[in-house]
Amino acid sequence: MTTKKSQGFGIVLPIILLSYFMILLDNSVVFTGTVKIAQELNLTQTELSWVTNAYSLTFGGFLLFGGRAGDIFGRKRLFNIGLIIFGLGSLLVGLAQSDLWIIAARAFQGIGSAILAPTTLALLMDTYSGFQRTKAIAYYGATAGIGASLGLVIGGLFASLLTWRVGFLINVPIAVLMLIGSSQFLHQTPTQMGSLDLIGVLLSVTGMLALVYSLVGRNHQLIIFMMAVILIGLFIIREATAKSPLMPLRLFTDRERLGGYIARFFYLGAMITFWYFTPQILQRLLAFTPLEAGLSFFPLTIFNFIVALRVASLTQKWGNTKLLVIGVSTTLIGLLSLQLFRVWPNYWLGIAIPMVIIGIGQGLSLSPLTVAGVANTPAQDTGAASGVVNMVHQIGGSIGLSLTIALTGTLRPFVVQYDASMLVVAGLMLIALVAVLCLVVPGTKSSH
Repeated sequence: MTTKKSQGFGIVLPIILLSYFMILLDNSVVFTGTVKIAQELNLTQTELSWVTNAYSLTFGGFLLFGGRAGDIFGRKRLFNIGLIIFGLGSLLVGLAQSDLWIIAARAFQGIGSAILAPTTLALLMDTYSGFQRTKAIAYYGATAGIGASLGLVIGGLFASLLTWRVGFLINVPIAVLMLIGSSQFLHQTPTQMGSLDLIGVLLSVTGMLALVYSLVGRNHQLIIFMMAVILIGLFIIREATAKSPLMPLRLFTDRERLGGYIARFFYLGAMITFWYFTPQILQRLLAFTPLEAGLSFFPLTIFNFIVALRVASLTQKWGNTKLLVIGVSTTLIGLLSLQLFRVWPNYWLGIAIPMVIIGIGQGLSLSPLTVAGVANTPAQDTGAASGVVNMVHQIGGSIGLSLTIALTGTLRPFVVQYDASMLVVAGLMLIALVAVLCLVVPGTKSSH
């Protein structure tokens, strides 16, 4: 049976949040260590890109499977399997000696992440209720922002002072500790009747793999994109008729949830692109070291952390939707203020001040986006809804980055590309705000 804590979070929340933090960290820790990885393993630019792409492919491709499998087989069991795969994958990445080794290990690591990400959110929803659940989801959302931005700092720190391998090897003891904690303290959730829809799994995994490859791959992208569209279309048809669907289409009938999915998709498309380009402009134009580039994200990380700690009480005071509108609007203002870099091409005026605004906006946004994405979800669909939240998080980042590179990749010098990219990023954030105003706000009113 699942326990509902009446006082305090106990040890369950730290286990969930640290596990989630670990996988988010590895999504961005590689950004500031890429130069060192390429030098040590003699990787070409194409091979280096696949160190990130292999992880993105399997992470995005297996998310729906990971979410629904927890519903069917029990979330504690899936959580433990995810920890083992992720920990072993991290060990293999840290020991990598060649291009094929590190790329295959990153792909394997991504499967572990795809199981852990939706399972952690579903476990959190199973374990807590009422205001405690609101607070727990606020901390979960804060972890999403802090984990990604702190990954840049930690990646730069390890790459400059130790070795990039430490950023991956450190996951191994953490995964072991989480596995021990899970065995001791997590309660097994009831399993559901029915079996996992294997045809749906095949269509969703191949469709998502093809979609991500069409965005990050180098060859035959148009053909593979068309394949992705066909496979995803067949998957949706399958979900409409399957007795035990992998992604129940009823998840998209609620306007608040639908708005939460769309807004999160474009929000992460903007933020991943910002995290990708900004360390590069700092190193290429301002001559920052990888460590300095990582540390330069402290204004964003610190303000994100401070604000995120207040989200639960602010939600109780203002409501989730109002907080979401304020958060996304603030993030948009911060991204637009990066155009100051055109006028003052230095760190403090052109980057640090906008980062403070972005950090405040991010701290106010990610938790309410998570709440909106799982709002009004029936108990039997918790895992599936959590899978969709994490899928739009991951796929949105890949699509946003690929779109921005496609639109600005030919611009030279790099500072011109950076300024243009930040305008595209602001456009993506504007779409997220429109989704909140047009879907989440009316959806919240209609559900009360």
